[in-house]
Amino acid sequence: MNTLEPQLIDVCQQLGAALRARGWRMASAESCTGGLIAATCTGLSGASDWFECGFVCYSNAAKSAHLGVSPALIEQHGAVSEPVVRALAEGALWHSLAQVSVAVSGIAGPLGGSPSKPVGTVCLGWASPAGVRSQTLHFEGDRAAVRAAAVRCALQGLLEQVAGG
Repeated sequence: MNTLEPQLIDVCQQLGAALRARGWRMASAESCTGGLIAATCTGLSGASDWFECGFVCYSNAAKSAHLGVSPALIEQHGAVSEPVVRALAEGALWHSLAQVSVAVSGIAGPLGGSPSKPVGTVCLGWASPAGVRSQTLHFEGDRAAVRAAAVRCALQGLLEQVAGG
């Protein structure tokens, strides 16, 4: 865990404390981050109190098979879209015992970008009893930088969702 930046460790510790205080557990549904959210959370001692599970669904087929995302939804909007990350976040809740979830799908590069969705485009979704929300962001840098920024934003957004009720 000492290879993580101190700010990320702090956010993760705050998230764990907020989840523990509510008696909640979280799940992650990850595409472009490839399990980095789950690895970050479980890098903390005591995470078993609040981390339920992580789904790494990189292919579109896996998104559908394991988290119930409609192939038609992926076909209509693309895997990197807010409707798809919202469905991933809901699927992570449905397929786990967690009360909150975070989902990420993006184009980390260096290949795969397009004029409408350039490299660095990341869609994030969060689901909780308060509902589902999503956001599309663009991060600069190489593949590692895009993925690291996505993890930071995913965990910060989940902390805000849990702390906010």
